[in-house]
Amino acid sequence: MERRNTRQRQQILDTVRALDHPDADEICAALAGEQPRAGRATVYRNLNLLVQQGDIRRIETAGADRYDGCLRPHYHLHCRCCGRVFDAHMPVVEGLDKQLQDTDGFAVEGYTIEFIGLCPACIKLKSGGR
Repeated sequence: MERRNTRQRQQILDTVRALDHPDADEICAALAGEQPRAGRATVYRNLNLLVQQGDIRRIETAGADRYDGCLRPHYHLHCRCCGRVFDAHMPVVEGLDKQLQDTDGFAVEGYTIEFIGLCPACIKLKSGGR
């Protein structure tokens, strides 16, 4: 695994951390002014590498994958209308994976909890802007 941290990779990492759960297209758009030669293939390659290295997390969605620069354990809210992902501001249930292992004998390697619904902007849009 390539561990050398290039300037492009660092800018991609900084962009993921600065934006709120961006997808690759949002990252490309944000980098367009700073890194005009950072094409989609470069961004995807570096995102995959940053995920493998444990520097960011990939959030798989039905649409485009999103990326999270926050590595502390937390849950997500996923808007089923616009596809955006937000951090859920609530305490993490400690030892949840161990409870599952104790009851089912499954070797848990990790888990994600995602709450699905509508974000405030989509609720407003659906209610006719009221």
